[in-house]
Amino acid sequence: KVLTDLHVFVLDRGGKPLQPCRPGRARQILKAGRAVVVRHTPFVIRLLDRTVTGSTVPGVEIGLDPGSRHTGIAVFTEHDGSRAGKYSIQLDHRGAAIRDKLTARSTYRRGRRSRNLRYRAPRFRNRARPEGWLAPSLRHRVDTTMSWMARLRRWAPVRAVHLERVAFDTHAMSAGRPLEGIDYQQGT
Repeated sequence: KVLTDLHVFVLDRGGKPLQPCRPGRARQILKAGRAVVVRHTPFVIRLLDRTVTGSTVPGVEIGLDPGSRHTGIAVFTEHDGSRAGKYSIQLDHRGAAIRDKLTARSTYRRGRRSRNLRYRAPRFRNRARPEGWLAPSLRHRVDTTMSWMARLRRWAPVRAVHLERVAFDTHAMSAGRPLEGIDYQQGT
């Protein structure tokens, strides 16, 4: 994962999230002894003299841009139609590595069956997949994204989450016109 520290996450005395602040402000608060460091990566501080009830917390929003190899997560505030970035994360997914390990494991299993050892019959009838099953590479992508979302909700007062869901028709984009039927079978 690649983290970009634009702001520092701030917690109140009880561990509830407050509005993130700039690193310079966090240094001043720490130097004055009004806060303690909770976590180093990402940097999170906890104020010793403030609570959420005594503070005005406008909150932040989170934007998610899922991809097959990377997922981008941005924490930002929106004011009068303009967005100001507070924090960004790029999650690098291990989907290809997981797939390669599963393929290697399958190859080893097949090798054990074909060796001159006792016969190991392929078992396929006892491998029914449960309802809602996802491939392990996809499951990893969902789980890591959801765990980072849970972490960000612990450190920042999230009021909205925006998920980008886009499908691209690369063939139609390269053709420069809408395609139908047989048009998809022709061209580069």
